[in-house]
Amino acid sequence: MRITNLRRTSTRLDLDSPRYVQVDPDDAEARRTRLRPGDILVSITADIGIIGLVDETVPDPAYINQHIARVRLDPKLADSRFISYFLASWAPQRRFVGATDQGAKAGMNLTAVANLAASVPPLAEQVAIADALDTAVAQIEALERLIAKKRNIKQGLMQQLLTGQTRLPGFDARWREALLGEHVSYIRTVALSRDQLDQESPLRYLHYGDIHTRSDVHLNAAAESMPRARAGLAGRAGRLLPGDLVFADASEDPAGVGKSLEISAVPPEGVVPGLHTIAARFDKRVLADGFKAYLQFIPAFRESLLRLAAGTKVLATTRSYISSIRLLVPDIEEQRAIAAILADADAEVTALERRLKSARSIKTGMMQELLTNRTRLRVEAAS
Repeated sequence: MRITNLRRTSTRLDLDSPRYVQVDPDDAEARRTRLRPGDILVSITADIGIIGLVDETVPDPAYINQHIARVRLDPKLADSRFISYFLASWAPQRRFVGATDQGAKAGMNLTAVANLAASVPPLAEQVAIADALDTAVAQIEALERLIAKKRNIKQGLMQQLLTGQTRLPGFDARWREALLGEHVSYIRTVALSRDQLDQESPLRYLHYGDIHTRSDVHLNAAAESMPRARAGLAGRAGRLLPGDLVFADASEDPAGVGKSLEISAVPPEGVVPGLHTIAARFDKRVLADGFKAYLQFIPAFRESLLRLAAGTKVLATTRSYISSIRLLVPDIEEQRAIAAILADADAEVTALERRLKSARSIKTGMMQELLTNRTRLRVEAAS
């Protein structure tokens, strides 16, 4: 077990990438470092204070390396699940930072770990609190698995529908080739300095960073919070309209090449495309509103941009690159049908992500209440 098997977001260990060792089980070091269920793991070098709990899912035998401290508690005094949640909570994490030896390399020693103290309720209440938090964690993990499954389903849908491998019922017309440059006009963008932003202004400003950091592919600029530009600067850039597709013009990560947002709605005050963006307005008779958002997932589109951008540290997307791409596209009605199916899949994932965010907030609130003595759980006394 290494630090990479520990997670900041959970005390559950990440067992997806195991490392294997050959050891003599009777060796003194092997006996000292061998794990058993109930052990608490604490990272003591580099990223200090990450907590993991060894449970029955960890294969036996398993061992820790020198970057992890193992805490083994007296089960008559403390529930290891409760203590692991406690150590992962806000106040103890601050103490880990305070216990760090500051030198050439950050670290803490085993004595510092042993000297950590915790105020705990009676053992039965510890177990009840740990059970409640385990239930919250189980709900979070179930949602994470469901989101991963839905994302995989959506990925499969895109692979099939955006390439014509699978046709929707009622559509059998041959896809036709379109040279994008023959069906696009580009909107003037503006690069604003920080002092030209004004959050009191009604004029929205779409920055390339806002494109890279979003997981969805549509932007309702009328409803969402966005940076604002001074209203007097509006004449320096074109105004975005619903259906416009705005690309980030560069990425250090190949996965970010072609990343774009389709504008689904704009406020009356307007939206201007900003620094390091390419704003494209395609002929709606060739590319349907809603469908354009998924251009970035069409293999031929991405492969063309990557091929043109190859060989540079920062991979560029340019107007000329976009214009040079030839794509096979279905007719407008089929595009709309494909976009509707993919939008439904997006909406399902987004709804689950909201539930996941709420579940994580609930768990954080429970930890703040139950691990700090603010809220006590009533526990039936053993008869």
